[in-house]
Amino acid sequence: MALKQMHNVGIVVESLDEAIAFFTELGLKLEGRTMVEGEWAGRVTGLGLQRVEIAMMVTPDGHSRLELSRFLSPAVVADHRNAPVNALGYLRIMFNVDDLDDTLARLSKHGAQVVGEVVRYKDVYRLCYLRGPEGLLIGLAEEL
Repeated sequence: MALKQMHNVGIVVESLDEAIAFFTELGLKLEGRTMVEGEWAGRVTGLGLQRVEIAMMVTPDGHSRLELSRFLSPAVVADHRNAPVNALGYLRIMFNVDDLDDTLARLSKHGAQVVGEVVRYKDVYRLCYLRGPEGLLIGLAEEL
C-alpha cells in the first residue's frame, strides 16, 4: 500500500469567520462548514468528548485542503500563533500566487503583515512570510 495523496492541513483558530474570510481572499474556496462532535470524534483525536466547528477550504486546483477548526470543548490548551520561524513543530503553509504584490495588498485588508521583507530567490521566486489572522504564519511564493 502506497501513500495516495495529502488530504489536508489542519489549523486551530479562535475566529472561524475571520480565518475563512482571509483564506477566501487568498483564493481558497469554502468547501463546507459543520460541527464535529461526539464520542466517535474523540476516539480519533484522543480528546474524549469534543465539540468542534470546522470549515474545509480547498485550493483552486482542487488538490489540497485546509481544515480550519474552532474548539468549543475541550478548551484550547496551547497557543503557538506567534512562534518564530525556527520554533519546533508545524509553523507555516506556503502558497504559490500569480501576483505577490496584489495578493499582499488584498490580504493587508484582513490585517496581514509581512514578517521580514519580500525577497527574490535567484530568477526563480519572489518570496515572503506574513502573519495572517490570529498570528498565523503564511508563506507566499510568486514564480518568476
